[in-house]
Parts: sequence; C-alpha cells; structure tokens
Amino acid sequence: MAKEVISARLHSDLVSRIEDIAREEKVDKTTILDRALEQYIREWRTRKAVESYRNGSVTTSKAAEIAGLSLWEMINVFSEQKITSQYTEQDLEDDLKAFQNE
Repeated sequence: MAKEVISARLHSDLVSRIEDIAREEKVDKTTILDRALEQYIREWRTRKAVESYRNGSVTTSKAAEIAGLSLWEMINVFSEQKITSQYTEQDLEDDLKAFQNE
C-alpha cells in the first residue's frame, strides 16, 4: 500500500504519550499513529454500520459491508451490543447471498 505524508498538530502531552508507547513497543511514532488511526477507522465504521442497522436503513449484510466485517462478525457485534434483530425475509435472502460470496 502506498504511503503518503501528512502533517498534524498534536498537543505536546499526546506526543509524549505516543513517544512512550513507541519506545515500549520498540517501533517508531508513525507505526503507533498508523495503528491508532486504523483502530479508530474500524470502530467508526462499525458504529456507522450499527447506527444504520438500528434506524432500519440497511440489512445485516449491508451493515457488515459498511463495517468491513464478515456477516458472522457483524452478528456478533449486534449480539454484544444487545441490538434487537430487525431480520426480515429479504434480510435472509441478502445474507445468504453474502454468505455464498465469502
């Protein structure tokens, strides 16, 4: 994957914490920032998928696609968050198609 340089202004206390983690992990600051951003993006996508599912605008399989998760991982997220199923016959058809494509 191609890398691109960006710049950001961070509070000095945050930079200090990043440096501490990098030192302990024996990696550079870029690696720590890359990991943190990847985790944030995964969490954001999952929140977006859950929100879309809750408001009825997407099916389980579409939510999984938004979150970048497998269908089963998305079902586990719903279970962990105690989200009531809005499962319809159309959802079943969509999920079976998604399952066949995994």
